[in-house]
Amino acid sequence: MTPALSRGALPLLAAILVAGPMAAQQTDPRLERLEAAIRPAVAALVDSARAAMLPTEPLVQRALEGATKHASGDVIVAAVRRLAVDLAHARDALGSTASPAELTAGAAALRAGASPTILAQLRQTRRQPLTMPLAVLADLVASGVPVDSAAAAVLALAARARDADLVEFRRAVERDIALGAPPAAATAAAATLSSVQVNAGARQQRPGRP
Repeated sequence: MTPALSRGALPLLAAILVAGPMAAQQTDPRLERLEAAIRPAVAALVDSARAAMLPTEPLVQRALEGATKHASGDVIVAAVRRLAVDLAHARDALGSTASPAELTAGAAALRAGASPTILAQLRQTRRQPLTMPLAVLADLVASGVPVDSAAAAVLALAARARDADLVEFRRAVERDIALGAPPAAATAAAATLSSVQVNAGARQQRPGRP
């Protein structure tokens, strides 16, 4: 179950959820590609996110993606609103210092099924940027790995693994799944191997005693 939002997040989510009827003061010119009927609603959502210091580029891209796919206006507005809410949830879990890239990756992980608690645990576990661990988590779930298995593996690796190690881990899981391994088993096996490799690399980098 999703944990309760902080008090600071509630006004932000309320603003995002009701945004739409208001006309935006600053309209991204790219939104001119949208139908005139939904342009004010999308622009208002983008403006609400900007005022809350959330990244707005993902919202614009989501709207343009919908237009390219000829989605209906209601579908486009709903998709942009959902993403704005996910970005707000990601910021609540990752903290106010999270970068736009981290928030975008966090929103994708939440959409994939990860909980805000998992995002918060990643923040506590890893000092480096979280963009790659969050992206790998979302990709694993999209590949059929259960959320709990994917989260446990990423959390176990995140503290010491480099981004390149996480990418290789993800590739190993996807390769084993393609070869017929059950997703959860493939994840556990790849995580064990990656952990051994990461630990071995750390020992090699550690200066030896004279």
